[in-house]
Amino acid sequence: MGKEKNPRRVAENEAMAKLRMLRTSPQKLNLVAAMIRGKKVEKALTDLTFSNKRVAQDVKKCLQSAIANAENNHNLDVDELIVAEAYVGKNLVMKRGRPRARGRYGKILKPFSELTIKVRQVEEQA
Repeated sequence: MGKEKNPRRVAENEAMAKLRMLRTSPQKLNLVAAMIRGKKVEKALTDLTFSNKRVAQDVKKCLQSAIANAENNHNLDVDELIVAEAYVGKNLVMKRGRPRARGRYGKILKPFSELTIKVRQVEEQA
């Protein structure tokens, strides 16, 4: 007599993780997301570990969450996963300001972003 199960948002061989309210601009986040698109997850994790970008650690955490979702919730093989999609969206923008000369006001925008990572299981070609 319970509620019906929600339909899956991704395909049967995919898993997804989403990171919201990430305190960086979407443009900076997209540089790191582009670095891992289409790679095998082991290679992507290695690249993120040794990246100099500050936001790379947050992206790595989101990728690890997507891998864990694939393994635990969807019974996918971790060794055959690739990063199918990694895309960035805008979130809210905090508006701050600073008084400037001659009675003016300098706008300071502090943007937030969100990141979505989808991993897909592909069979390796022998």
